[in-house]
Amino acid sequence: MEDLMRRIQYHRYGGPEVLRLEEVQPARPGPGEVLVRVGAAGVNPMDIGIHLGRVKSLTGRKFPRGLGHDFSGVVEAAGDGVTRLRPGDEVLGVTSLKAAGAFADMVVAKETDVVHKPANVSWEHAATLGIAGGTAYQGLKRAKLRSGQAVFVTGVLGAVGRSVAQIAMAAGATVSGSCRESAWQDAYDLGVSPVVGFDFDFDAQELRGRFDIVFDTSGKLPIATSRTLLKSGGRIIDIVPAPAKFVRSALSRSYQVVMGKSNQQDTEEIARLAGEGVLRPLISQTVPLDEAIPALTELERNRKPGTGKLVFTMMS
Repeated sequence: MEDLMRRIQYHRYGGPEVLRLEEVQPARPGPGEVLVRVGAAGVNPMDIGIHLGRVKSLTGRKFPRGLGHDFSGVVEAAGDGVTRLRPGDEVLGVTSLKAAGAFADMVVAKETDVVHKPANVSWEHAATLGIAGGTAYQGLKRAKLRSGQAVFVTGVLGAVGRSVAQIAMAAGATVSGSCRESAWQDAYDLGVSPVVGFDFDFDAQELRGRFDIVFDTSGKLPIATSRTLLKSGGRIIDIVPAPAKFVRSALSRSYQVVMGKSNQQDTEEIARLAGEGVLRPLISQTVPLDEAIPALTELERNRKPGTGKLVFTMMS
């Protein structure tokens, strides 16, 4: 009989009170999949929304369900047809939306969603990259980012916003953005200028027509304000989907809804940028898996945007 592993899972949708750290049998990797012994796993806002049941039409009603998507670790076993990865490889990656399960000692993921971890990137750092970095990278790619352009980022100190700023500046763009006023110095230290508050109607007039790309990480920036900020021919990127937004996106050249979707090529690029020191996530708290549920509960009840990632560790 195989040794059991620990996994945070839930048997019904609900708040943090439904979460349990339970012992389960490790899954076997299927064709095209790898089993990874998890070194660390990063928490994303989507993880909270998923166990609350906000996307149950996509995640289904089969329980128990694991929680968590971003992870780093070491390949334990490979399924049939896996050719790029082998046991012992240090990797980072994401699970699919429906599979989840990264908050565990071991997780199964598609080979195409897993890439080699740069040697100079820690488990904790690597576990924050997949979703936030991937969404930022894919959004800027959709916007056709070029050197010399000007980018405005709402929520510039959030995980995605910070990644957008770092990638854009590394590409030779200038970055402005919004965040809470008490954190303006943090944004300036990141290289963002000018910085405005979240409610910047007056500033929007002052910033009229200055930006090639408006990257809305909150999904709450009024479209009229976004267009005020844009240069002629500029592009708006919105990463918070809604049915009406998809309709607008389909009918517009300047407005695009982008849902980050993992693929090997983009994840390899994210890993490369992290290895080169371009992507530098802010980690607010690191706790072992045994203490993960209290930390998640505290995060959900007292979450402050832009204060950094919560990361769970499974290996020293």
